[in-house]
Amino acid sequence: MIDVGHEDIAITEARKLGIPLIGIVDTNSKPEGIDYVIPGNDDAIRAIQLYARNIADAILNGRTAAQIGMSEDDFVEVGEGGTPTEGDAVRSSQERREESRSQEGC
Repeated sequence: MIDVGHEDIAITEARKLGIPLIGIVDTNSKPEGIDYVIPGNDDAIRAIQLYARNIADAILNGRTAAQIGMSEDDFVEVGEGGTPTEGDAVRSSQERREESRSQEGC
């Protein structure tokens, strides 16, 4: 939820239904009724776009991970210094997202 000070009716409804709330809480708002508080600016459009983009990316990553499932490649052996010993087994979330999008387009 963005702008928790403005969305008091939605907070009340979520409380009645037992829905946990994640909210962007600005310095001019109270975090009452919010289960997971994210301190941040709820007035700037660029900030709101950043929140929306990151939430959407997290959802896509979760869906991709659920579809792919766990495989042996998900486990990476690391050396003494904490660096991976096999470079091919390490894939970034960006690479997984691009692979998922290319599979959906087929």
